[in-house]
Amino acid sequence: MGYAYLLGAAFFFSLMTVCVKLAGSRLPAEEIILARSVLGLVLSIWVVRRAGLPLRGNARGLLLLRGVLGSCGLYCFFHAVTVLPLSEVTTIHYVNPILTALLAAVVLQERVGWGLAAALAVSLSGVVVVARPQMLFGGAQVLDSVAVGIALAGACFSAGAYVTVRRLRATDDPLVVVLWFPIVAAPVFLPLALRVWVWPRPLEWLVLLGVGVSTQIAQVFLTRGLHLLPAGRGTTVGYVQIAFAMVWSVLLFGERVDAVELGGAALVVLGIVVLVVTRPRE
Repeated sequence: MGYAYLLGAAFFFSLMTVCVKLAGSRLPAEEIILARSVLGLVLSIWVVRRAGLPLRGNARGLLLLRGVLGSCGLYCFFHAVTVLPLSEVTTIHYVNPILTALLAAVVLQERVGWGLAAALAVSLSGVVVVARPQMLFGGAQVLDSVAVGIALAGACFSAGAYVTVRRLRATDDPLVVVLWFPIVAAPVFLPLALRVWVWPRPLEWLVLLGVGVSTQIAQVFLTRGLHLLPAGRGTTVGYVQIAFAMVWSVLLFGERVDAVELGGAALVVLGIVVLVVTRPRE
């Protein structure tokens, strides 16, 4: 059941990236995150109260840390989505399962086999192929190096958030863990969004609503899935979002997915497969 939750999370996260890409053509990332956080806060409070759970949670320090890491990761990802092609930023972001496994081995002492080093090397090679740095690919089409760095930073923050979610499984219900993300993000991004505010058009309000609803569903599915599976292995299911992103890129945004990008994405996925196959049984 944990894998089913994570597969659903990957699909709804892919819908979120579509909405972010659409809104980000005119609206700043800070404003999109604020809209997502406010809507998520309202929905989460309603769901948590309906379930009869305490809003404050139990491990408030870890809940706060999860909110901070998640907010940083979301900002990096949203910013990269507005600058880079959708399929490529998604591929770069999804090196995070490998980073999650590495961090979980250090922080949670989850068992990791020799395959982690191989998986990390293969997946990072895939990211390099997708990013196409000038020094290696010469005159080939390359991505903005700053945006690529921001996308990689987002993957690191997300890995930290996922490991924190895994740690919280012993203390707090998944719905409470989800609630603490907008509790942190909304007040943090309110002043940042007001500083660069662009008033949304009527259609953009609907797109922002789509960002909030799809992300809320994805967060609940992700958190429930990570409560049922080890952090490193659980997040590997999310790599299917790369396939979703490539489909949306071609169908909705007319972005070209070439052989080089497909090769890079294949390396990222291969690294994740290596991690799953070589990981010791729990």
